[in-house]
Amino acid sequence: MAARFDGRVIAVTGATGIAAASAKLLCSEGASVFTVSRDADECVQLNGSIGDGENHGFAVADLRDEDQTVRAFEACIERFGRVDGLLAVAGGSGRRFGDGPLDAITLEAWLATMDLNLTTTLLPMREALRRMMPERGGSGGSIVVISSVLALHPSPTLFGTHAYAAAKGAQLSLVRATAATYAGMGIRVNAVAPSVVATPMSERAQGDPVVAEYIARKQPLTGGFLSAASVASASAFLLSDDADAITGQILEVDGGWSVSEATP
Repeated sequence: MAARFDGRVIAVTGATGIAAASAKLLCSEGASVFTVSRDADECVQLNGSIGDGENHGFAVADLRDEDQTVRAFEACIERFGRVDGLLAVAGGSGRRFGDGPLDAITLEAWLATMDLNLTTTLLPMREALRRMMPERGGSGGSIVVISSVLALHPSPTLFGTHAYAAAKGAQLSLVRATAATYAGMGIRVNAVAPSVVATPMSERAQGDPVVAEYIARKQPLTGGFLSAASVASASAFLLSDDADAITGQILEVDGGWSVSEATP
């Protein structure tokens, strides 16, 4: 019996957390996965954890840099010959730049957070689209962007990072706009909006008992932080032909966040 992704080449941005879980799942279902991350050690570690490496390749690139991003996708083509899918995961918290409530954010913090989360989505999407468009020799494909529940359902007391929320909201607008433009070319574009996931990005939150207790009540389906695997499964669904009639949609994988109250 054929696996869902036999013969497909999927680029994944990032090499830990949701990206790593997704790369492993996609490879296990027959995909050739090409990972792009700025951390060489994380790329090598992920590559070694997948198996013999025949169906996984990687490029080290800072996805905020246009030239590095272009070269990374050229490397994917060199390795596997095509791009059929993109899972855009790369991004991160802007707290280290000074992200927080809008009245306290510096312009530098705003721009750095936007760059980390929005430029790292824009450039890979552009490069993937160029290789999927039939007029450029592609045969369509599927793009999934990992956004955040905070784009739609804020939590101001514990997660009041407004630049991050704005960047994640902009991702959703980009998904809808590109889905409308490229649907006629056989290219689907969707988003997954997870709540707080147990990944390296959320280590601060995982180590804070107040936050952990809040998450346990805010995400009652999981009783705590989501697993990266749960987000990977949802992403794989949208990338696959199981979702062949779905585009421009936002799938909230939030453990009940959006329908639950939990006062800190």
